[in-house]
Amino acid sequence: MMNNFIKVICMTILSVLTGCQSLPPIQTVPQVDLPRFMGQWYVIAAIPTFIEKDPYNPIEEYKANTDGSIATTFSFHHGGFNGPFKIYHPTGFVVPDSGNAEWKMQFVWPFKSEYLIVYLSDDYQHTIIARNKRDYVWLMSRSPNMDTQTYNDLVAKIKAMGYDISKLRVFPHDHANKK
Repeated sequence: MMNNFIKVICMTILSVLTGCQSLPPIQTVPQVDLPRFMGQWYVIAAIPTFIEKDPYNPIEEYKANTDGSIATTFSFHHGGFNGPFKIYHPTGFVVPDSGNAEWKMQFVWPFKSEYLIVYLSDDYQHTIIARNKRDYVWLMSRSPNMDTQTYNDLVAKIKAMGYDISKLRVFPHDHANKK
């Protein structure tokens, strides 16, 4: 009786472990020209973090610091276009020998999060930022508007990386009346 119980437990553990195979690492773009990447990016859609709940007009902006780090400003209105204005200032750190495509983003010292530039259009107008955990992803553009075909193509790329795109949220933009 005990022997059968142990067999059932072992088989259960084995089936759980084989069902938890990890996805392969996400590939970054081979090279990012940091000066071209700097500047303002509109966050079009994301699988959001806890601070990105219900953002309107979300914008991420990057500026190179003299020490090689990246001064980042993430801003948005919470809950509506006229909602409270929120602003965060994490710091990005480019990982050496990554072609400038892998960063560590620090919101709170000493913790740094993975930040992978996995897609970047040739004209530096669209980008996808991802994480190997497939927990968060950001689809960004230099313009607050994105045509449907481009959006669908980029969402297909996100899905192909192993993300659950049912968690993807489109963020509203209306910068005509921006505060």
